[in-house]
Amino acid sequence: MKKIIIASIFLVVSCKDDIKNELNIDSPSIEDVVAQNSKGAEEAKKWLESNIASYFKADISDQQKIMKNITTKDYYEFKTDATNVDMDVDGSLTLKEFQQKWGDEYDTNFAGINRGFLISAQDWINVEIRKCEVTTALNNVYTFNVVLADDGFKAKYFRDIKVIKENGKFLIDGILESN
Repeated sequence: MKKIIIASIFLVVSCKDDIKNELNIDSPSIEDVVAQNSKGAEEAKKWLESNIASYFKADISDQQKIMKNITTKDYYEFKTDATNVDMDVDGSLTLKEFQQKWGDEYDTNFAGINRGFLISAQDWINVEIRKCEVTTALNNVYTFNVVLADDGFKAKYFRDIKVIKENGKFLIDGILESN
């Protein structure tokens, strides 16, 4: 009987060690996750700053194409719909239709209805990034607090921009427009 009890104790202890080892091997440490998120956030920030600058420096005839290339398919359609709410253009939605179509996926209260991409103005002189700070970074989803400024029109635009990494590529998947 003593031998069975001793064997059972060894079996329980060895199982605990196996479970511990499995968890340590397969689970990244908190430090690793933080480092990975920080590295991704820095890459996403550089990408965002570069693409915003390129967008505003591009010829106006190329901006729609650039917007399509730097946003997710859904956000591109959402922002296009928001820009055209109640306009007399093909595919234009009423405000109510827009809210029903997109309300489950995006916050339609901050969509920038009848406004352009990234800024609310139709015209600008020289839009520059004054601030771009990461506010959240987790699992290839990054949110940035961004301030864009156009000194020529004495305008500032405050934005919270969500960037995701999808298939190895960064894309804008949401912009909360407060002005």
